[in-house]
Amino acid sequence: MSKRYSRSVAVAAAAALVLTGCGGVGGGDDEPAEGGAVTLTTMGFGVGDEIASTRVDLADKTVGGKAKIGNNAFDAQQFLSAVASNNPPDLVYMDRQLLGTYAARGTLEPLESCVESEQIDLDQYRDPALAEVTLDDKLYGLPEFYNNRVLMVNDASVQSAGLTPDAIDPGDRDLLSQSATKLTKKNGSDLARIGFDPKIPEFLPIWAKANGVDMLSEDGKTANLDDPKLVAALEYAVGLIQAQGGWGSFKAFRDSFDFFGEENPFAADQLASFPMEDWYLNVLADVSPDLKFTVAPFTDEQGQPVDWVTGTAWAIPAASEHKEQACKWIKTMTDSETWIAAAEARRDKRDAENKPFSGVYTGNEVADEKIFGEIVDLADTPVYDKAVKNVLEAQESAFSMPSSPAGSEFRTAWQDAVNRVLSGQQAPAAAMAQAQQEAQAALDNATGN
Repeated sequence: MSKRYSRSVAVAAAAALVLTGCGGVGGGDDEPAEGGAVTLTTMGFGVGDEIASTRVDLADKTVGGKAKIGNNAFDAQQFLSAVASNNPPDLVYMDRQLLGTYAARGTLEPLESCVESEQIDLDQYRDPALAEVTLDDKLYGLPEFYNNRVLMVNDASVQSAGLTPDAIDPGDRDLLSQSATKLTKKNGSDLARIGFDPKIPEFLPIWAKANGVDMLSEDGKTANLDDPKLVAALEYAVGLIQAQGGWGSFKAFRDSFDFFGEENPFAADQLASFPMEDWYLNVLADVSPDLKFTVAPFTDEQGQPVDWVTGTAWAIPAASEHKEQACKWIKTMTDSETWIAAAEARRDKRDAENKPFSGVYTGNEVADEKIFGEIVDLADTPVYDKAVKNVLEAQESAFSMPSSPAGSEFRTAWQDAVNRVLSGQQAPAAAMAQAQQEAQAALDNATGN
């Protein structure tokens, strides 16, 4: 996700975590600490809220030590350099779409022995999330969050234009185009409100799926980026942006948003509608709890829900010095009871602040049943109650991108192609044809073809 939509990683409390040494990149202690505990190092993870800190505390107790949290985003070059120097972290936290790339290079440990020794119940995890961390029938990670993509509509904005939320309908492309144009507001030549943000390049997979295209084959080895239906989907999404003033002004205005603050684009009437991950409900519940908005499933042209899900995962580097403890730690981090404890901590915090708790969507189906069946209670906030129910409805149509031995290169190819179209360097068909060549070459190289 681009920086404008990324929350800065908060620094963890020193009392809770060991922050000395190399910032969570290199391996842990060569010798156990007093009492037999070890210090596990991580990369790609930060402890910025009670959802993270509650689970880290429980995982630390499981291994009888503390994890040294780097509070840094996953950095491919830094990770591979650490691996090459035989000083990798004990644990790595990364986007599930990228995990296959590092598994194929032999830098990640298959988790079969971890699952067996710790008796990890894989049935608790959601199938689309497990598929993302499974390459060539081998499991390489345990899934964390489960990011559903749904349609979000700013009620005040659409009402000011004389429309209703039903007018924002991805399944009716003509109606959506008309509504986006009507909702767009300008101050002279400058954008004052985006009518509809298609969220490209990031959300191209959901537009492709809604147009009947899988961008990558089920086995993760064949690209399908030059499919005419995918090109048509890209042309449509780009056309929405062009009709609202073009990419330059659109991007500049969007970059100015206070996305996580009280003056967020919904509260400030800067954005009328867009597809977005479910976690933004928690942001709005925190900073704009009284905001009126509508959430609905993203739909294809037949009106059927389409939900592209992604998320993160914990993996263990192949050269980790503390694989047994790392296994115990990630088991606890992703276990249903741990997620439930974290959700209860968030609920208690929101209750104390008199703000709604809209839940935590995880890759653990057992946890979510308890979270949304018993912990989430939104009877007093009908806007959030309906929003959560619609996210759960969308979840029934979830799909994930197949795990791929060149997942990183594949994503780079199609995102770069969309950016070339947006900047006017190439037409959609030419850009996706180039992306197809680049992606397939990377896939063939990764599979030895």
